[in-house]
Amino acid sequence: MGARECPAWLWLLLSLLWLPLGLPVLGAPLHLICDSGVLERYALEGKEAENVTMGCAESCSLNENITVPDTKVNFYAWKKMEFGQQAIDVWQGLTLLSEAVLRGQALLANSSQPREPLQLHFDRAVRGLRSLTTLLRALGAQKEATTPPDAALSAVPLRTITADTFSKLFQVYSNFIRGKLKLYAGEACRTGDR
Repeated sequence: MGARECPAWLWLLLSLLWLPLGLPVLGAPLHLICDSGVLERYALEGKEAENVTMGCAESCSLNENITVPDTKVNFYAWKKMEFGQQAIDVWQGLTLLSEAVLRGQALLANSSQPREPLQLHFDRAVRGLRSLTTLLRALGAQKEATTPPDAALSAVPLRTITADTFSKLFQVYSNFIRGKLKLYAGEACRTGDR
C-alpha cells in the first residue's frame, strides 16, 4: 500500500462520518444508499420531528401553505413507469421537498414561536436532504432526470399537496424518504451501481 492509497474500510468510515454533516462525500461507496438503514435513519429523524410538533397544533402552524410533493404511491403505476420517469419523479420531489424545508425554516426564524426545539429538527432535515441529494447524484438520479425533450413529454407531472403545519411538513419529509425515495433507491441498487 502506497502513501497515497487509502484502504476501503477507511473510506467507508470517513463517508459515514461526513454523511450526517451533510457534506459531499467524494469517492463514497455507492452502496451507502443501498443500505436501507441509511434511508431509515433520515426517515426516523423526520418522524421524530413530526412527533415533537404534533402536540402544538395551533402554535406550530405555518404562516402560509407550503407546496410539498405528494407522498402517496400507486405501486401498480410505479412499477409500470420507466426507470427514467421514476428518477424524474424522485428528483423533482426531493428538490421540492428541499425548497419546502428551507421555506419552513425561514418561516420559523421569522415567527414568534419558540425556536430552540424546532430549529434542531430543521437543521437535521436540511443536512439530511443535502446528503440524500449527494447520494442520489451518485446513483445517477440527476442525470436520469435531465432527459432529452422527447422523453420529458412522456413524464408524468409531479403531484403536490400543501403543508400548513410544521407537523405536516415533517410527515411529508419522513413519508417521502420511506416511499418513493426508498423505492427508487431499491430499483437502482438492484440494477447495479448507476
